[in-house]
Amino acid sequence: MAAKKKDSKTKQILMAILRYTVASVSTGIVLYMLFALFFSTKEERRLERENRLYSNMYSGMKAKEELIGDVLEGLMERDDAIYEELFDTPPPSLEEVGGYRGIGMNGSENMPERYYVKKASSQSDSLLQTARAIDENFAEVFRILQEKTDSIPPLSLPLNNMSYVQVGASVGLKHNPIYNLQVQHDGLDLIAPQGDPVLAAASGRVTNVTRSRKGLGNEVVIDHGNGYVTKYSLLGDISVSQGKMVKVGQVLGTVGVSTFVTAPHLHFEVYHNGEVKDPIDFFFSSLSPEDYSRMRIMAAKTSQSMD
Repeated sequence: MAAKKKDSKTKQILMAILRYTVASVSTGIVLYMLFALFFSTKEERRLERENRLYSNMYSGMKAKEELIGDVLEGLMERDDAIYEELFDTPPPSLEEVGGYRGIGMNGSENMPERYYVKKASSQSDSLLQTARAIDENFAEVFRILQEKTDSIPPLSLPLNNMSYVQVGASVGLKHNPIYNLQVQHDGLDLIAPQGDPVLAAASGRVTNVTRSRKGLGNEVVIDHGNGYVTKYSLLGDISVSQGKMVKVGQVLGTVGVSTFVTAPHLHFEVYHNGEVKDPIDFFFSSLSPEDYSRMRIMAAKTSQSMD
């Protein structure tokens, strides 16, 4: 009997402890829910601020997306018209071209949402700048075509079979590896083996031939008319002379190392009415849309020049 009483008492104690534990936990949950309902923690307030910020950014990005869509649609229509005018054939289909899909994301699937929001916002700004630059070039091409002159902007590539992997730093403030300083870079670096032929990007007259072991070394300058001038620097051999007329695609010389550079390459510059232009903006008619997009990305991402 004593043993049974002892077991009954133990069960009563355990049940009391269990009821107390359940009541304590339930009370704690209710209190936490009431606290969370009327009071926000520091982390919750921070998350709420971030959500409001992203909500505002999303609205702006949506407007930019619509603007970019309208701009790109207009550019495609004008590109088709230019293609037909220049090459007397319908333009290729762009339906399967990926363009800027996935740029800069590095395939990551675990980045926080704010990373993608900020990255997309930055890319939309870059696309708008690119669209404006191409739009200006289209407007100039249309103007020249309407005047029915024989001179057009330098739209051809200065190297044979050029690939996007050959593209280095373009126009802008770049790190110079020789002087270890940030300096203004007025052209486009195009990596190529020493001795590869360098071609005229458009027809015109050779206005200057320089042979030098300093600065940008051996150089050929061509005036294409309508304010367009191209410069081909860091040449090895030079095949043309000053004052001569050259045709688009004609060999001007070869890629060389006529001055101190990090590797053989062509330094290519484009000017319009004396103003520096980004040469990459003039390659659209000589490349597939996909390769052109890749070249623009390579030029934009390369922060160090080679000369």
